[in-house]
Amino acid sequence: MVLFLGLGACASQPEPAPAAPAPTPAASASATPAAEAPPERTGAVTMRGQPLTLLGTAVEVGAHMPEFVLTGNDLADLSSDQYQGKVLVLSVVPSVDTGVCALQTRTFNEKASELSDDVVILTVSMDLPFAQKRFCGAEGIERVVTASDYKHRDFGTHFGVLIKELGLLARAVFVVDRDGTVRHVEYVAEVSQEPDYDAALSAVQAAL
Repeated sequence: MVLFLGLGACASQPEPAPAAPAPTPAASASATPAAEAPPERTGAVTMRGQPLTLLGTAVEVGAHMPEFVLTGNDLADLSSDQYQGKVLVLSVVPSVDTGVCALQTRTFNEKASELSDDVVILTVSMDLPFAQKRFCGAEGIERVVTASDYKHRDFGTHFGVLIKELGLLARAVFVVDRDGTVRHVEYVAEVSQEPDYDAALSAVQAAL
């Protein structure tokens, strides 16, 4: 049955034009140049003492926040321009299904209750949105928004947190003011350790 339907559909189409000659390898290469590989920062962080390589340029205080598009728990896009006029905390973790990452997310969720509604805290990881949603429900996470880089896969390199060896995001915290200027950056030197919450929250208060 599938074969007959396929033949019928083909028969109803107009006579195809002669195929154009295939481009030479040189022409193909010039038409679609290879994407430039992101810079590598070898030994930028460690995991249990083992050095790791981060892909992407490190974000610096005073720079404008790189643009990003992440995926929310409902599979809708979460883009950087949605947070204009807000103080934004980007809490980056390898996976919410690990102890330290879960603790980091719970801690920021607790701290958020003391902050203005003008502050948005995003926990960013490579976890699937379904896993992030399950985690938030089980842990009672209400003030932190979880967002995934599984789909677009460019947050990691834009913020210089993609671990080359693991394909996961390194632990980091960024605080961005209402104008989109980065006010605090911490690339946690040892991925298995927590970030400096007090330093991040001080930067949030200064940005309000």
